[in-house]
Amino acid sequence: MMSGRDSEETREWLQSVDHRLMEIGRRMEMGEIAEYVQLLNSPRRLILLNIVTGIARGVGIAIGVTIFTATIVYLLQKLGALNLPVVGDYIAQIVRIVQAQLELDGRKY
Repeated sequence: MMSGRDSEETREWLQSVDHRLMEIGRRMEMGEIAEYVQLLNSPRRLILLNIVTGIARGVGIAIGVTIFTATIVYLLQKLGALNLPVVGDYIAQIVRIVQAQLELDGRKY
């Protein structure tokens, strides 16, 4: 069992830890707010940051769509090779349309 003195020391220690955590949280919040205000006070930096972010997002979307589309076309080609009665003809037609479009763009795969 804990004596009264041990209980008081534990309470003081917990209060000390709580105070430290609150101070750390306050400093972190103030740091982020200060950075945000600095960013707003520098329009050139804000515009540059937004341009770079937009370019990165656009490139990421383009790469993701390309990978996704290539995967779907690959799977459709594999399904078309299975010679499924109704689905196989439909998938084969989709693959032919995609390949024809790619050939129109000057690429042949």
